Amino acid sequence: MKTMGILVAAIGVLSLALPSQSSAQRGMKWRGSGGWGPGSQYQRMYDPKSVDTIRTEIISIDSVLPMKGMSPGIHLLVKADSEEIPVHLGPAWYVENQDVDLEPGDTIRVVGSRITLEGKPAIIATEIRKGKEVLKLRDKDGFPAWSGWRR
Repeated sequence: MKTMGILVAAIGVLSLALPSQSSAQRGMKWRGSGGWGPGSQYQRMYDPKSVDTIRTEIISIDSVLPMKGMSPGIHLLVKADSEEIPVHLGPAWYVENQDVDLEPGDTIRVVGSRITLEGKPAIIATEIRKGKEVLKLRDKDGFPAWSGWRR
């Protein structure tokens, strides 16, 4: 009889604990990409059909918030033909932890998708090359390198 009471108590405790745990897990959502991840409004602007390659010079390197609700990102302002165009690299926490050292005045090769952001041209970079150094930011379809573990 004592064993039956312990068994009923254990089942009661488990039945109360399990549903609350599973409903808590269903409600969790990872937001670690700060709006820079796959499926975000910003990321959907990337168009593989508009990918272009330019050889250019860095004018400046700045922090940017491309859209409301995004975490800070890094962009380059570069000379492209007769215009200056921003090149969006990615979230600051990712770009700042890469081994490629970029400085104003550097000549680089940019591969990326040409977009229009707030009525102005910009490039969402796939890759930046400086000499033999390569900063890989996205794959050919625009999937961010910082989200690769989610694939």
